[in-house]
Amino acid sequence: MISDEQYNRALRALPFLQQADPQQAREFRQAAFFARIPAGRDVFVEGDQAGALALLLSGVVRVYQIGETGREITLYRFGLGESCILTANAILNYQSFPAAATVEQEAEAVMIPAEAFREWVRRSDLWRDFVFSLLSQRLASVLAIVDEVTFRRVDARVAALLIRRWQSNKPVQITHQEIAAELGSSREVISRILEGFAGQGLIRPGRGQIEILDYTALKSRAEM
Repeated sequence: MISDEQYNRALRALPFLQQADPQQAREFRQAAFFARIPAGRDVFVEGDQAGALALLLSGVVRVYQIGETGREITLYRFGLGESCILTANAILNYQSFPAAATVEQEAEAVMIPAEAFREWVRRSDLWRDFVFSLLSQRLASVLAIVDEVTFRRVDARVAALLIRRWQSNKPVQITHQEIAAELGSSREVISRILEGFAGQGLIRPGRGQIEILDYTALKSRAEM
């Protein structure tokens, strides 16, 4: 059961809950429980059984796939007011989790036990609409990843990632391995691309960070 304060936070983060009727609201408060998950914690690894669905009140969770070679690729992230469609699908279809999920920024979540979630989706338009909304959001993001991996050059994707992460002239805090994991490439390939960018005067690599020297030129590379 969650407290009044936790329930009010959930209402602010998840507007669809405001449409719940009194019985649905009461069932939600009684079945849900609160969890705080530290950064770096694995929420799921491939093959795990999903015992509950997390509705995030704060923090960020990264969902990613690990290939046979050990390479990673980020499928999507979810944060405030969001949840994980792969978890929802695993619960609804009595399947194991097909990817991995790790907390990137300390997360607080309202957790819905699997049995309660299945029952609510079975008999409630409110929860079915929530699942369809999740599916629509994530399908679009995964299709965008497929498009990038299939049709865009890796150097353009690296440049685009650095541009997205750049903030007000501050170095981007990221390692070569993190870029590789994000983009589904190898560390060796990423290192060669970054060395090329550095040689062209676009960036200055550092230990665990990358300083952008020529934003305009790097942005042009991202649009290739």
